[in-house]
Amino acid sequence: MMSNSLAVGAGCYWGTEKFIVKDFQKMYPGSIAKASVGFMSPDPAAMKNPSYRQVCSGSTGHVEVLFVELSDPKVYEALVRFFFQFHDPTTMNRQGNDAGTQYASVIFCADDEQKKIAEKVKADLQALMDAGKVKYTGGKVTTHITDLNPYYPAQEEHQNYLEKNPVGYCNHHYRFKGEWPELN
Repeated sequence: MMSNSLAVGAGCYWGTEKFIVKDFQKMYPGSIAKASVGFMSPDPAAMKNPSYRQVCSGSTGHVEVLFVELSDPKVYEALVRFFFQFHDPTTMNRQGNDAGTQYASVIFCADDEQKKIAEKVKADLQALMDAGKVKYTGGKVTTHITDLNPYYPAQEEHQNYLEKNPVGYCNHHYRFKGEWPELN
């Protein structure tokens, strides 16, 4: 059975949290059992429990992520597709004004089934881009798909930040909305 845990990095974690916790759940009510923002590294041997300042320095190799526990893993593929709709997966280690490894586009998968689905959706997105059905800044999806590693929650004031600060910083926006485009 596929795991219900995953983490995604899509630039600043405040926007990632808002889009997934608020907007994704409008389409799939109750689909998120738990979510929090924090840090994860593609390197399982990376520094333990880094601070926000350390991660922002770009020296730890950690990515700002939203750690998610799904109520039902059946929505995993829909979540991965949605993830690609609100950030630019073609800008390596950058989302808008935010640049550095901490802003990488990454899907941290808990098992092989999640990886297989994430790779399929990534390939589907590349095919849609190649066919001119969706447009991003670059021409190649650079999203890294890797294993779920130790997760370190960010401090409390960073949790639900845009809910507490509705006009707070967020560089995420929809690249395309609604149904996933057909490739024909």
